[in-house]
Amino acid sequence: MHWLTDHIFKPYPELLIFLTAAIGFLVGKLHWKAIGLGAVTGCLIAGLFTGWATDVTINGTVKSVFFIMFLFALGYKVGPQFFRGLKKDGLPQAGVALIVCLTGLGVCYGFDKMLGYGPGLGAGLLGGALTQSAVIGVAQDAIGNLHNLTHDQITAQQNLVPIGYAVTYPLGTILCAILLANIAPRFLKSDLKKDSAQLAKELDAPASNPDLGEGYYEVVLRAYSVDGTPVAGETIDAFEAQQKELGRRIYITRIRREGKILAHTQQTVVEHGDVVAVSALRHDLVEMRPATAIGVETDDVELLGYQTESLHVVASEKEQLGKTVAELRAEPFMVGVFIDKIYRSGSEFPYRLSTKLERGDTVILTGPKRLVDPAGAAIGKPVPTSFATDMVWIGLGIFLGGCIGIPSLTAGGVPISLSTSGGALIMGLVFGWIRGKYPTYGNVPPGAQWFMDTLGLCLFVAIVGINAGPGFTSGLSQAGWGLLLWGAVATVIPLLVGILVGHYIFKIRTPILMGVVAGSQTTTAAIGAVNEAAESQVPTLGYTIPYAVGNVLLTIWGAIIVALLA
Repeated sequence: MHWLTDHIFKPYPELLIFLTAAIGFLVGKLHWKAIGLGAVTGCLIAGLFTGWATDVTINGTVKSVFFIMFLFALGYKVGPQFFRGLKKDGLPQAGVALIVCLTGLGVCYGFDKMLGYGPGLGAGLLGGALTQSAVIGVAQDAIGNLHNLTHDQITAQQNLVPIGYAVTYPLGTILCAILLANIAPRFLKSDLKKDSAQLAKELDAPASNPDLGEGYYEVVLRAYSVDGTPVAGETIDAFEAQQKELGRRIYITRIRREGKILAHTQQTVVEHGDVVAVSALRHDLVEMRPATAIGVETDDVELLGYQTESLHVVASEKEQLGKTVAELRAEPFMVGVFIDKIYRSGSEFPYRLSTKLERGDTVILTGPKRLVDPAGAAIGKPVPTSFATDMVWIGLGIFLGGCIGIPSLTAGGVPISLSTSGGALIMGLVFGWIRGKYPTYGNVPPGAQWFMDTLGLCLFVAIVGINAGPGFTSGLSQAGWGLLLWGAVATVIPLLVGILVGHYIFKIRTPILMGVVAGSQTTTAAIGAVNEAAESQVPTLGYTIPYAVGNVLLTIWGAIIVALLA
């Protein structure tokens, strides 16, 4: 190890960062059922070990770049849901999230004062108990701005943040998952599985509506040979109208007659011996029994080989806004066109037939290109799929965020500011909200978001661990294992408060409430455990808005707890 340290890691510390990340991602894959350490905690643990073993220090600028990049991406991702939570329909869920976050801050501050923790351990306790990794960076930035500490004291306090987090986070995650998936529903006298199934039926969720389910909502294309079946002698328009009256969405999209493909018109009469291409929802086609209604299925590559399209359309046409999905599907321009998904405020929205189209919704239309393009134009503005990242948008957002985070106020001798990292988070929220509302520019594809969000945070915490590693043993002895117990209590109390408030005051149904509370404490493992126990994705309907609110507030708490304990 000494040879590696002297000849590789100290001259080339960037290699140590990536080795640590590789080990961290491997450790993060360890899991039990739906509960796992995750890549972030894995990278922190790996960083503490490699830092302790090599005694290498990584430049702070490198660490800051990764963290600012992560915070902007975090704000960009949750911005649409965060601002949506401020609207009337999201206020109950946002209210629970606010209460959970405030309770968590109050409990952690009380324990910190009682135990005599400084800003380092206090912030570590808050970050780990409330399972918010971003607290590490925000708290370290805030500690670095304290004028009442010497340079050595600042470094010591900064190194205590990841130590406190590493001790309290794993148990906090496990407790949150177990409480929400198993204990809380029983306390509320709820059978999570049955209640989720019932709620899915009431909401026309995928389990009960074949037009929405993953297995059923599949647009299929088939070819049939017409021979002595009722469709012969009917016009295409008449056939499709009959199916529509029966509640089916089945369309004849092409006809081959005597070896030639005919020009498509709705008034074309189907004849014996024709081969017809049929586009439909799988469920509707099975229900119709095409062998008796149309003919025997055949394979015709040329007939079925027309160009199809999956088009993202931003709803903006005034005539279509406010219409339900059912009303929209009845429009003439939707013949042969299917709604695949709807995204609202930047995230997938589990729509129902009664869901009304709102300005800014992104509707994914699927079908033949010749039909999809006019349908898209009738609904709004098509947005071509692109894998190119708008770096002008990202660079400008991070720059402006850093600028608004620089100014500071002084309260009680303690400088208080957003810091460059806090400014990046705020500007990420704003830019993400703008992108969600007007998604025709500022494109950041999923891969780029993952790089900035997940990898940015993981590399940041890896560097934090490496720098804190040499002092890990002494720091842990200073903290004491009592930190583990107090961290567990600080995890549970906000959850219980959120459950009681959500159930008795806001009257939120139990499956949704479990998702709300999991999101409030930003515990991804918990929503996975709840969905697993419910055997349903219904709890996720309560997760997105609180997750956005919780991410913002708990991240800010990293600076607040330092100011309170300074």
